[in-house]
Amino acid sequence: MKFFFSRCQRNGASIMLALSLMACTETKSGPTPTPVPPTPVAPTPTPVATNSEARDYAQYTELVWGDEFDGAAVDPTKWGYDLGNNNGWGNNELEYYTNSTENASLSGGNLVIQAKKQAQGGRDYTSARMLTKGKQDFKFGRVDVRAKMPKGQGIWPAIWMLGSDIDQNNWPKCGEIDMMELRGQEPSKILSTMHYPDAAGAHLYKGVSNITLPNSASFADDFHLFSVVRSQNQMRFFLDGTLYYTFSSSDASIYPFNNPFFLVLNVAVGGDFLGSPDANTVFPQQMTVDYVRYYQYK
Repeated sequence: MKFFFSRCQRNGASIMLALSLMACTETKSGPTPTPVPPTPVAPTPTPVATNSEARDYAQYTELVWGDEFDGAAVDPTKWGYDLGNNNGWGNNELEYYTNSTENASLSGGNLVIQAKKQAQGGRDYTSARMLTKGKQDFKFGRVDVRAKMPKGQGIWPAIWMLGSDIDQNNWPKCGEIDMMELRGQEPSKILSTMHYPDAAGAHLYKGVSNITLPNSASFADDFHLFSVVRSQNQMRFFLDGTLYYTFSSSDASIYPFNNPFFLVLNVAVGGDFLGSPDANTVFPQQMTVDYVRYYQYK
């Protein structure tokens, strides 16, 4: 009886399993639901960089950053210094740069960068090279520097910019914008030059020279306003509000000038660009800066 009962249990279980499988495989009838297509997702637009559009010079009215040099001392939150000679800074220059007030100081609401005939660091001259690196970057917008230049054989004042990524992309890959340079022996002429790399990273440059004032007046006699307006793929250079040069991405196969840059102000002495001072060069020589301002449009 025990064996029979157990066998019956097994037979009953088989019947129940078969019925269960039949229920599981039963095909249900009814309308097939229409699939709902997914809602299309619009692509995220590429953000437009601030002030990337080229506007008229006068439309840059929003002051973003500046220094009027009205305090008692150079503002360390805005300016740092390159120090020493660094093997002539790539140009066989003769000066030794310091952060001394003898070479950079404020006077009468102006910044005075002064080159002196003064021995230091194995060099016969001292001067200052001030920069906004790590403190203020400039991208699109208008940078104004109002300044009066020094003069004399071997005196080399400059207002210029370097790519803020210079520590990751060495020069010339980072790019260099020379807003204004002057050979002291030719104080009635300025030049503007862009430095950039070719595909192999070698140095290329392009710019303009022999930019003069009316009646060939000297840039050492009075203050003048030097400006660059940077927009996407274009830079425009102005003297006292008048356009004198435009440089665009069509001028360079590799164009690093859409990146942030920092500003440099300095007075070099000697070097390959203009030669050494001579017996007629008077020291000290000063570049006097009234203000630096960075504008954007609304």
